[in-house]
Amino acid sequence: MSAFETVIGLEVHTQLNTRSKLFCGCATRFGAPANTQVCPVCLGLPGALPVLNGGAVEMAIRLAVALDCTVHHNSLFARKNYFYPDLPKGYQISQFDHPYATGGGLDFEVDGKPHRVTLTRIHMEEDAGKSVHEGYPDSDRSTYLDFNRAGTPLCEIVTEPELSSPAEAYAFLVRLKAVVTCLGVCDGNMEQGSLRCDANISLRRGASEPLGDRTELKNLNSFRNVQRALEYEIARQTEILGEGGRVEQETRLYDADRGETRTMRSKEDSPDYRYFPEPDLPPLAISEEELTRLRATLPELPTARRRRYLDEMGLAAAAADYLVLDGDVAAYFEKVAARCQDPQVAANWVMGDLTRLLNDRHLSMADAPVPAEDLGDLLKEIAAGAISGKIGKEVFQVMAAEGRPPGEIIAERGLAQISDEGALEAIIQDVLAANPDQVSQYRAGKTTVLGYLLGRVMQATRGQANPKLANRLLRAALKA
Repeated sequence: MSAFETVIGLEVHTQLNTRSKLFCGCATRFGAPANTQVCPVCLGLPGALPVLNGGAVEMAIRLAVALDCTVHHNSLFARKNYFYPDLPKGYQISQFDHPYATGGGLDFEVDGKPHRVTLTRIHMEEDAGKSVHEGYPDSDRSTYLDFNRAGTPLCEIVTEPELSSPAEAYAFLVRLKAVVTCLGVCDGNMEQGSLRCDANISLRRGASEPLGDRTELKNLNSFRNVQRALEYEIARQTEILGEGGRVEQETRLYDADRGETRTMRSKEDSPDYRYFPEPDLPPLAISEEELTRLRATLPELPTARRRRYLDEMGLAAAAADYLVLDGDVAAYFEKVAARCQDPQVAANWVMGDLTRLLNDRHLSMADAPVPAEDLGDLLKEIAAGAISGKIGKEVFQVMAAEGRPPGEIIAERGLAQISDEGALEAIIQDVLAANPDQVSQYRAGKTTVLGYLLGRVMQATRGQANPKLANRLLRAALKA
């Protein structure tokens, strides 16, 4: 047991899923050529004035309502002043003293135990640009600047320092991603920077002791890296404190290749940013009518959906947890389950064969090559005994390759399951005649050879024999 208690707080930057930036009409499309999605407003040129994106505000409100926050009728934008080469204005338009949402929280589980983390606030802000340090002939001595991201709308979700382990931080982030993707306010793509996390961590000797100096961890581009960085930092700070030293308050970068953190800069406090009200934007006013309207647009959230999967569909907890983490996965599963009328079988196929197929092809669920209705029809054919489970897997692969429904493939290729007792009895007699040694062994008490003989029956029918019927008829023939 460590002599120190770990205290973790997270700051999660969620890129809102709008087509244009927060204060101008420039596109937010990822992957565009450098500096092609910019204008005088997002470049901070003299005389250019910001205009707030109403669609971004609606998404921000829906996020806050879904997280049980108090949404304030009036809030203010402020200028956060600091110098980075990729910050063209020399300041970032954000919210500070008067954010649009405070309080709220998120429920999640770790090892089957329920947890809840309280939120401090959610505030809106614009993103900075991007400094590019590699990929050019002179990258060893030059930094290139791409301002396409400058002005992209973000919601920063700030938690209270209530997480006590890297595993809790990981579980919180997984559930938060499920919420934002379910709402459609963010695509959750960490590789593209749509969801970014900074972690603040400090250690203390006990709950009654004051918090120690904290470090902020950056460059965390996956949930697993958040967990690994926190694990490293806990070990580093424990060693320092255990030797009687003092942890420096600083911002540290996580090096995923080396699995370690290193100093980036000293940690700023609020006064360092010299916040003051944004003079070019009026207060953000949100009416009660607007709140009521947007609250009514919320979909079924992951926690409620998980409960329904457990209570109404009878799924195992592991299956429910997997299916609710991605809105596209949940929607696909529900269509399959409705079609085949068997949620557990539908869950097994979605989590198994379909997920393997998508992983092999590097596809998302939104691009699944087999429509959910067709997969449901395939499972109905298997349940009805029209084809065996083994043949069903073969048909599934053809469906994925050719984009055709299962019934058409089954009929065209003559794959229908053989359930005619007379036809199967004749095949079984041929198998027994061809394998006299195994027949003798079975009748002498070595019943394990039954599997071998059944395998020969399935081979003779190209896997099309009804397995249960074939098993029953084979046992009867061996007793005769």
